[in-house]
Amino acid sequence: MDKTHSLRPLLAALALAALPAGAWAGSADPAALAAPELPTDRLIVKYRRDVGAALPARAHEAATRRGLRLELLRRGALGTHVMRLERRLPLADIRELAREIAEGDADVEYAEPDRILHALATPNDTQYGQQWHYYEARGGINAPPAWDLSTGSGVVVAVIDTGYRPHADLAANVIAGYDMIRDTTNGNDGNARDNDARDPGDYASYGECGFLSPSHNSSWHGTHVAGTIAAVTNNGNGVSGIAYGAKVQPVRVLGKCGGYTSDIADGIIWAAGGTVSGVPSNPTPARVLNLSLGGGGACDTTSQNAVNLARSRGAVVIVAAGNSNANASGFSPASCAGVVTVAATNRNGGRAAYSNYGANVAVAAPGGETSSGAANGVLSTLNSGTRTPGSDNYAYYQGTSMAAPHVAGVAALMLSRNPSLTPDQVASLLRSTARAFPATCSQCGSGIVDAHAAVVAAGGGTAPPPTNTVAEVESNGSLSSAQLVREGYTVNGTVSSRYDTDYYRVNLSPGSTLGAVLSPVVTANYDLYLYNSNGTELARSTLGTGAQESLSVRNSGSTTAAVYLRVRYVSGTTGSGGAYSLAID
Repeated sequence: MDKTHSLRPLLAALALAALPAGAWAGSADPAALAAPELPTDRLIVKYRRDVGAALPARAHEAATRRGLRLELLRRGALGTHVMRLERRLPLADIRELAREIAEGDADVEYAEPDRILHALATPNDTQYGQQWHYYEARGGINAPPAWDLSTGSGVVVAVIDTGYRPHADLAANVIAGYDMIRDTTNGNDGNARDNDARDPGDYASYGECGFLSPSHNSSWHGTHVAGTIAAVTNNGNGVSGIAYGAKVQPVRVLGKCGGYTSDIADGIIWAAGGTVSGVPSNPTPARVLNLSLGGGGACDTTSQNAVNLARSRGAVVIVAAGNSNANASGFSPASCAGVVTVAATNRNGGRAAYSNYGANVAVAAPGGETSSGAANGVLSTLNSGTRTPGSDNYAYYQGTSMAAPHVAGVAALMLSRNPSLTPDQVASLLRSTARAFPATCSQCGSGIVDAHAAVVAAGGGTAPPPTNTVAEVESNGSLSSAQLVREGYTVNGTVSSRYDTDYYRVNLSPGSTLGAVLSPVVTANYDLYLYNSNGTELARSTLGTGAQESLSVRNSGSTTAAVYLRVRYVSGTTGSGGAYSLAID
């Protein structure tokens, strides 16, 4: 007998407006995001006149003073001299040597490190820039470097949800699934179980799902979830998927009035390759199951048994924590044993106001929070129809339903990298490689899932700590020449003289709060100021010698705003000893 506990997709205050193609809502161009700077053993020097093929004496002297041996490697195509050291050094050291060479010889037009670059798997999809949840240092999952290692190829991810629409930005990555809904009225497609997992819409009129139940438009929830996992990527159109080399297997279990536990349990079992009476066997069992659904009450026996069977067949079961701002222990399947329960974070990396929490939560991932602006939600594939299917589009949603597929996508990247991982190993690595929360997220698991660290660990390696430190780049002595930096980064700078002042520009996303902490050497007194783009002072911190200066500002607007931090000399040490760090959260 079916359990009459209706489960619904986990959505909270949906923002249904689609983005126009190419619209920009991010706080920074993802192509400009800082990558780790690799050491180099070379530098490039351009002279104002032809100095021949010999190594200029002053360049040699500058290197010798630092205990280094410098040789001319070759002449560059632009009339430059490419010089080589006997070993690789950090970029900061090479920059300092280049600066000394340029300042010590009037014939030098410029000198700079000969940096080592590498290929980056940055998608060319037109709306990737709005998918902050993939790449932003503060609230994202650090996906770009993970794509250099894995795209999810060879892995099937089952999306156990409302079905799917054959969206042009998704369909190529969808394989055959199944419609598990027995009830023809709830299924809304004119038949019971069959092999057509397309979503006909889950619109319901007032009172249709129970006495005084509200009406609601079709959500196309499964299509949105599936797009986050495996939207077609690098096709020059739309959005990107996290595991865009993987395949999505839609398993339809939610209709216009939710879904029965018995149907959902059968969907779990079938997706993992188990036997379901009356249903053909699954020829392509999934290694990852995403359940962005749930309801009140602790995990029931039927659900737990289905999860156990899926895990016994090697499937990782990812579940949304729920959107009731309550302990996930009171919700199913979030409280089932053996699942990876996912809480939702907002763009600042703190717990989204609606997200469930508690000891059952393993990790957190971006779920968005559209109350601070639609663009702070999670962007993915959708459909424009309010009742029945319409045209393809894209929309921002928020919810733990949006957080779970981030983790499912990362799990697919891990399993593609190392197919021998067990469900428990995947869960353990997701927890151990998650990064610390940059904002308050109590009882949200071990941290925000870190795609790169998880994929490296899946391959048996140790992920390096994130390189979120950048060096000051002169000249940055005015608003117009301010150095662009990003939230979540620390700048290491120097006050070269008592006349020196340094400006840094931060593109502050809507709803974000910027916090800045200036830490000077103990023998210096440097003040910290904050301005808007018009040069109007917004805040200042002016404490004494050796004191940390701190201030903050919130962008309460609906668009990204440029703000400017200024480090100003007051008294004390300058020059090579006048160092400071400026942490920007």
